[in-house]
Amino acid sequence: MKFQIEDVTVYFPYDYIYPEQYSYMIELKRALDAKGHCLLEMPTGTGKTIALLSLITSYSLSKPQTPIKLIYCTRTVHEMEKTLAELKLLHNYQIKHLGPQARILAIGLSSRKNLCVNPTVLAAENRDSVDAGCRKLTASWVRAMAAENPNVPTCQFFENYERAASAAVVPPGVYTLQDLRVFGKEKGWCPYFLARHMVQFANVVVYSYQYLLDPKVAGIISKEMQKESVVVFDEAHNIDNVCIEALSVSVRRQTLEGATRNLNRISQEIDRFKATDASRLRAEYNRLVEGLALRGNLPITDNWLSNPALPDDILKEAVPGNIRRAEHFLHVLRRLVQYLRGRLDTENVEKENPVSFVASINSHAGIDQKTLKFCYDRLHSLMLTLEITDTDEFLHIQTICDFATLVGTYGRGFSIIIEPFDERMPHIPDPILQLSCHDASLAIKPVFDRFQSVVITSGTLSPIDLYPRLLNFHPVVSRSFTMSLTRDCICPMVLTRGSYSYMDGIINTWNDSGILKEIMQHKLVFIETQDVVETTLALDNYRRACDCGRGAVFFSVARGKVAEGIDFDRHYGRLVIMFGVPFQYTLSKILLARLEYLRDTFQIKEGDFLTFDALRQAAQCVGRVIRSKADYGMMIFADKRYSRHDKRSKLPSWILSHLRDVNLNLSTDMALHIAKEFLRKMAQPYEKIGGSGRKTLLSEEDLEKDGRWRHG
Repeated sequence: MKFQIEDVTVYFPYDYIYPEQYSYMIELKRALDAKGHCLLEMPTGTGKTIALLSLITSYSLSKPQTPIKLIYCTRTVHEMEKTLAELKLLHNYQIKHLGPQARILAIGLSSRKNLCVNPTVLAAENRDSVDAGCRKLTASWVRAMAAENPNVPTCQFFENYERAASAAVVPPGVYTLQDLRVFGKEKGWCPYFLARHMVQFANVVVYSYQYLLDPKVAGIISKEMQKESVVVFDEAHNIDNVCIEALSVSVRRQTLEGATRNLNRISQEIDRFKATDASRLRAEYNRLVEGLALRGNLPITDNWLSNPALPDDILKEAVPGNIRRAEHFLHVLRRLVQYLRGRLDTENVEKENPVSFVASINSHAGIDQKTLKFCYDRLHSLMLTLEITDTDEFLHIQTICDFATLVGTYGRGFSIIIEPFDERMPHIPDPILQLSCHDASLAIKPVFDRFQSVVITSGTLSPIDLYPRLLNFHPVVSRSFTMSLTRDCICPMVLTRGSYSYMDGIINTWNDSGILKEIMQHKLVFIETQDVVETTLALDNYRRACDCGRGAVFFSVARGKVAEGIDFDRHYGRLVIMFGVPFQYTLSKILLARLEYLRDTFQIKEGDFLTFDALRQAAQCVGRVIRSKADYGMMIFADKRYSRHDKRSKLPSWILSHLRDVNLNLSTDMALHIAKEFLRKMAQPYEKIGGSGRKTLLSEEDLEKDGRWRHG
């Protein structure tokens, strides 16, 4: 269908649109017109992604003189592929109506592990090893050696891509990661570097949050993105946690042992170069004396991770004299590792701010703040000079330099917390030193400052007024939408008289008392574990049990993989039982430090934040059960605390609107009776349009009437 929202013709690839999608587009357009940021909460299963894509691409088409780029950020590769598949459908529809002028280039960008087509490199087991395998074949010095010695292995896909030079382009269209791999194989070009090159020309780029929020990645991938871009963070209910993780570092004894091994290897490499090619080390020293940029215009294959500090906080000056010589820099790192080893050797929990920690490093190890700031870039320069390709072997010393640069750069918004053991297992010594960021606004500030509009959206952003405070920004639009339904297909209730405990405890108790055996006579039981492969297998078998009519129960934990990213649509999920309120571990020293910072800096009370955080997790869990309007499901909150207004009021409005007062204090018998009634009702044929006079699908004609009413 095609309709107007003020001066924009919106192309929407379906015959009908939900009222909330239409309202969502109107609010989104307001934000784009104002060139400002917005917060939009849209119920799950109401077509949020296609509403976003339709409005923003149509907005860009209607303003050909000032086209805007869409940068769409997702949490997972699965979500990225789903978004690109929706965009492909929309793009075909727009071309059908507008012809060639609607053509765009849209690409997904992910790590080498997800885009590489070289079987030798792909054989590596993890992302870091794939990255290193790629560098071993594509680094500039490796290719220079291969030019003289044909026995030196290189990557044929990358060589072909380089030879194609400016001809290596992707024609207009929408490309999923799979499409890019197929295209790369057909052309014989490397899909990863091709995609990296094309993101600056693409109209739509879909990639992970980290590519904008983690300075180490954003500094390499996203620095060329133009200001006239709309950035969308989808499923952004946990965006504050992503921001904090991007600027936090943990150091354990294993890290320090690994760093010592790395330093020994670097020392050997320095000695080797002194004997065979001392001029390289001299050239590096001279470059650092002159204060030239460490990176300059490096070949794309040599670019390692960027500086972990935010762009405005990186020193634009010469490297300090005491770390210009490679061996002097090594001595500084050895002293730093030794100092950290001593700090880990403690029997008490210690908490310190960065300023006093840096002062302590200076007095005990003789390393000043400026030297610490330069550690990451200096290590990067040295590893390039020494032509080190197996970067996956050097992750430990990278972590130490990452820590040093951050602790030397930031005085506020961080704490250093040293714990001799995990409080949940006090008998096992496992010391950890954590540089913990408490201020989510730090990592996202460059994004808000740089781009025209940033859209933060999810099915669970309640209470919506807390996000501007946590992220320290001023949205021009902040709206929460309810779900228009032809029938009450959500049945939330609070079960206050029953028992609950931790998942393992529940399963063990149920097993001992025979309840589990009783359940298994009716349905199979599957359990989420910390092992990804085990959980994937359990999920697969759970679905098979549902498909064949045997039925199943799946036990999982809030804040786990299943609760966040897996949909249980249709017959795969008809009931979610939420045992307890998923509060964070409130004795965590890192959490306590963050709560203190939020209270002192943003005047957010500890109780308010903890309740907000627990309820957004609970809403995520129960939201798994309904993935479209034709779907239906029950939500049982098995804890009397949900019956309190201060708790349940933090749930999204689209759940709250179905939670009746009579369902706030139920026994098991009463819940069972309501469940039977609800399921009988839902078993009736589903009418899309709705026979009860509720308008939940709008046609083009309806929208025209609405437009006339609005303008009349």
